[in-house]
Amino acid sequence: MAPRKATVFSLVLFFTVPAAPAQILRGFVSDQATGEPLESVNVSLVDSTGALYGAATNTDGLYLVPRLQPGRYVVRFAYIGYHTHVDTLDFAIGQTRILDIFLEEDTQQLQELVIEGVREGSVTDMGAGMERIEPAAIERMPAPDVSGDLATYLTTLPGVVLVGDQGGQFYVRGGEPTQNLVLLDGMLVYQPFHILSYYSAFPAEILRTVDLHAGGFGARFGGRISSVIDAWSRNGNNQQFAASGSISPFLAGTQLEGPLVPSGRVSMLASVRESVVEHAGSRVIGREVPLHFRDIFAKVHGRTNEHGRLSFSGLRTYDRGRVGSNTGRGVPEEVRWHNEAIGGRYLYLPGNLPIHAEFMVSYSQHTMELGLQEDPLRTSSTARANMEGHVVHYSRRGDMRWGGFLRTLILKSELSGLYQDFELSTEYVTEAGMYAAPVYRISRRTSIMPSIRLHHFPSKNRLFAEPRMRLEWGRGPHDVSMAAGLYHQEIIGINDRRDAASVFTAWTAVPTGQVPRAFHLLVGYQRALGGGWQLATDLYYKSMKNLFIAEWTARPRLTTRLQQASGRVLGLDTRAEFRRNWLYAHVNYGLATVEYKAMQPELIEWFGSAEYTFRPAHDRRHQINMFLATDYRGYALTLSWQFGSGRPFNRALGFDGFILMDGSADVFTEPGERRVIYERPFNGILPTYHRLDVSLERTFVMGTSRVTAQASVINVYDRANIFYLDVFTLQRADQLPIIPALGLKVDIN
Repeated sequence: MAPRKATVFSLVLFFTVPAAPAQILRGFVSDQATGEPLESVNVSLVDSTGALYGAATNTDGLYLVPRLQPGRYVVRFAYIGYHTHVDTLDFAIGQTRILDIFLEEDTQQLQELVIEGVREGSVTDMGAGMERIEPAAIERMPAPDVSGDLATYLTTLPGVVLVGDQGGQFYVRGGEPTQNLVLLDGMLVYQPFHILSYYSAFPAEILRTVDLHAGGFGARFGGRISSVIDAWSRNGNNQQFAASGSISPFLAGTQLEGPLVPSGRVSMLASVRESVVEHAGSRVIGREVPLHFRDIFAKVHGRTNEHGRLSFSGLRTYDRGRVGSNTGRGVPEEVRWHNEAIGGRYLYLPGNLPIHAEFMVSYSQHTMELGLQEDPLRTSSTARANMEGHVVHYSRRGDMRWGGFLRTLILKSELSGLYQDFELSTEYVTEAGMYAAPVYRISRRTSIMPSIRLHHFPSKNRLFAEPRMRLEWGRGPHDVSMAAGLYHQEIIGINDRRDAASVFTAWTAVPTGQVPRAFHLLVGYQRALGGGWQLATDLYYKSMKNLFIAEWTARPRLTTRLQQASGRVLGLDTRAEFRRNWLYAHVNYGLATVEYKAMQPELIEWFGSAEYTFRPAHDRRHQINMFLATDYRGYALTLSWQFGSGRPFNRALGFDGFILMDGSADVFTEPGERRVIYERPFNGILPTYHRLDVSLERTFVMGTSRVTAQASVINVYDRANIFYLDVFTLQRADQLPIIPALGLKVDIN
């Protein structure tokens, strides 16, 4: 047998073939009151000899303990804030036992946790680009609404750059917004953030967990070269109906959940939110805010039998508005976009095998328009149908994870308007591939996770092998993690970054055989310092090739002519966190540098060289966020201060006119086209950005209902933060001023 084949064969045997008939314990652990899965429940088994076996539940509340010996065991389910469940089980040879557990909250223990400092919502659960974000952490961030939203939380993270409070454009560690993969229940969401950037399609009330992979993500994810936001919604309450409603000067929302059948086997969750900022918010702020958005989410989840769980999710969003303000070129064009997504997921546990599998299908669609609704100047739409499967083989020495996918995309664009050559195109793209990701557990806190993804783009007749690696090591108070990987992206978004107020994006397949790719390298370190302090640090490097950027031109127009570029990102994110009694605080600091290098022959006439190096508009060198939360006599006070150093922008030296001399032009009467005389690309630096946000909240219990009242102020000291400087008029446009808001939320159980 050839050495390579022997190695593969040995690996398969290591993970999948038992040495003797195996005994397995598996099941789901859920909250007794709501039926919601409980993650990270410690499951331990002790046999008659004192040998210890164990596992922990995943995000679905699933646990599986393989390779047990025949005999009697004492099994214990322990989770902070819940009563411990203890049982005794007997295993015969080859027997698989299924034990679903419903844990009951321990009210006394929960009260003690509040006094000693609640762990939930901690933000130091990060390492080598990956961070787990809990809904509790989202909800406590100050926002102009009583309900929390993922967008508000993301703006406080180092390495995440928000260009403005309008437009919904988020940049993660040097990557473009179209280089971020955003998923909700496995469904792709092309434009997840609303036109008012305080909000996204992910309110905290519907979320169970969010994993932010700012780089170095594993082989399960692909098709993007910057980051992954992997969000999962919670299941609806399968024991009783519950409803909530909230109102603020910016947003009104309602939510409903409950069992669909008396047995509690099927539950539903629905959420609807609609902005009111265009009317009520404008009066609060004292100036026009021509922005409107809504989002609708629904989910049905059911237990098909003891071997499976089935769920269906659907999302629809709508955004409309004018981004920016009148800076001398007239009122900005109106932009509109829609997101629609629907998907299904089946979680399956085969009868007597230490395996769990999930199968997912989804359909996502995104449409964006610029200009009048009756006659838009530009339109772009994309749709994706997706099928994928993922399998995990459990072993006491490690797990084997593998899967595959098949998807097809349709991309359409119609780009026209003033100074714009007409362009109409329709493209069909197919993607297929598979991955393998074994997990080797050296000890409880040390593991090695090599992986590889094979990603095939038939439209370019290219097959890419993307090797990736992740290492985790822990000892005492120290935790070290490292990650590296190779990534490719065939679908790109065209956006003219010369104009900061331009959010219109057209999706297209890469125009050449050179597919954008990136290499990530990250090192993370965490340590508990004692006295309630914890420290987390992430050092990262990204090298990007075959990027496509808009042609550098003096004409004030969107251009669809693209130039290839390369880039590199180097950064350091540091976070210190303090928890003691009723006080919680953290300080984030991000240091980063982003550099692009491009080639354009026409620039020889401008700058004397066809190659030029520049800092893109999202290169924010320094970021600081300070956050404090405290509870006192039922009042919850939170403060958040953000600072960002100035971003690059295109500085104009002046203007001239251009007349095409085609033989019939009259230079005395022909007005010509207006052109901008630039300095070198992005050679100017905007002023620094900083603001203070404060909120005060109080919850009252009235019978079976809870009423939460919140008072908040965004931008407390009314800092005039610049949004952008119009490169065609040199007029300044500022972000929103001080925003006082009162919010009310009612929860009915």
